[in-house]
Amino acid sequence: MGVTRTAVAEGRALVAGTGRGLSGRDLAGASATLTYYAGIAVVAWLLLVLWTTSWGTGADGAEERWARLRVLVPPDMGGRPAYDALVAAGTHLGLLGAVVVLFPASFYGEGLRRAATALVPDPDPPRFPAWRARVLALAPALVLPALAWPLLLVGDLLVPLAPEGGGGGAGDLVLRVVVGFTLLWLVLAVLLAWSFRVILPDPPRTWVAVLGGMATGAFLAGFLHGFQLFLSLPVDVGVPYGGLGVAGGVVAVGLWLFVLHTFLLLGWLATRALEERVARSPRTDGGGRA
Repeated sequence: MGVTRTAVAEGRALVAGTGRGLSGRDLAGASATLTYYAGIAVVAWLLLVLWTTSWGTGADGAEERWARLRVLVPPDMGGRPAYDALVAAGTHLGLLGAVVVLFPASFYGEGLRRAATALVPDPDPPRFPAWRARVLALAPALVLPALAWPLLLVGDLLVPLAPEGGGGGAGDLVLRVVVGFTLLWLVLAVLLAWSFRVILPDPPRTWVAVLGGMATGAFLAGFLHGFQLFLSLPVDVGVPYGGLGVAGGVVAVGLWLFVLHTFLLLGWLATRALEERVARSPRTDGGGRA
């Protein structure tokens, strides 16, 4: 009973700390800022992920493997043609193309920093903060194969569980969701922990950043599964734009990215609130960050 009360009290304290971080701040504006930069960077990162999987099997072999995973993309809203085009471009990107793509990919780091400082001013800003954030955001590119290959390998295992791959039962659906969620959660947790600890201002200690990345990653992984469910709805997103499906699709993806980044920033603020509580705790050895 005492443990439960302590957990509830800590949870309330984190919520209160997160709320204080939002006081007088424009969360929607910060999310919109990050979404704008994500619009520049997200496709570039997807291309890099696809390209790294071509190193061992060649461009054609990688394209063939990713093409088999298209059955995991709901066809109702026309997502598969876009997926096919992305796979073809990414797997045949080439070294020169990958180097060029690093430039737009780096904008995500600048977006993270600008959105964060709109909510919490940096007490000790570095020189050239935007460029520093862009360079640090590219560091995960060094380990992209370690993040990309598990996605491809697990995707191969999920194909037989999809309705078009021979599955379709309730058990297949549950297993597909659980396995897909877990893998996506772990990948996101690594990237978020790095962002919280290295890219964003006034970073927390390492274990707090890892815990915050794991918690925030769980929310984002669930949200992205919701986006997959959204793609399975038989809805014409071009109706509000005179039947222009491209315009409707871009706006729909933009809105989903906006909400996703709202959750991301809330997770970062909650991580900061946890760091503040740890720093004030008398049990913290020396109060330093490690």
